[in-house]
This record gives sequence, structure tokens and C-alpha cells, in this order.
Amino acid sequence: MTNFFDDKSAKDILFFDGSCPMCTKEIKLLEDINDGGLAFMDVHKCEIDDSMPSQLDMLKVLHLRSAEGVWIKGVAATVQAWSHTNWGWVFKPLLWPLINYVAGYAYNIWAEKRYRRLYDCDTCVGNDK
Repeated sequence: MTNFFDDKSAKDILFFDGSCPMCTKEIKLLEDINDGGLAFMDVHKCEIDDSMPSQLDMLKVLHLRSAEGVWIKGVAATVQAWSHTNWGWVFKPLLWPLINYVAGYAYNIWAEKRYRRLYDCDTCVGNDK
């Protein structure tokens, strides 16, 4: 386990589920095309401290810690991550009020189903992930 905040470089840090094939595919793409202002941390490989959301929260919904130390999650985290690429403009409308409401609603349903599919099973119940 590593404490990613030991690296003092001012970057946004995207926390992702390294056990999710779809998540890791998008992270690989973002790693390849980002402008260098975005760093990545697998939630399963970082030390969680009191200044951070719980590992469970970060597995349920995408989280990003801005270079300024502000925590962003869900659709807004996705938009912020993609803003470090040439494709960021495509995602900006997701922050517009009506679109954000619909996108947030859809994202929350999708995120809950993704989490349940990966972690809510008989062998996982009671696991503090």
C-alpha cells in the first residue's frame, strides 16, 4: 500500500477500481491521452486516511481529488478527469443543470449496479472493501 499524497506534485488524482475491467480500460485510455495534469490511484492499492472518503465510498462512486485538495465524485469527477485531455469539451455539457441532473441520476443507477455486480455476493458480504 502506498500513500499517494506523499508525491507533492500538484495534480488531480483520479481514484479508480483496479478490479473493474471497464474502469481499468478507461483509465488506460486516460493515462495515454491526458495532458500530464492527472494522476491515477487504484483504490485497492492506496492507504486510506481520515482526510479521504472511505474505500467503500470510492469503490461505489468514482472519486477525484483536485490539485487543490477538493474531493469531487461521480459525473463531476468524470468531467474533471476528461478535462485533462483534448476531449474534455465533449464532457463539459454534463455539468449543465438539466443534463447534470439526468446524467447524475443515470450515473448513480449504473454505479450501484456495477458495484453490486462486482462486490455484492455471498462471499463478499461483510467485507470492508
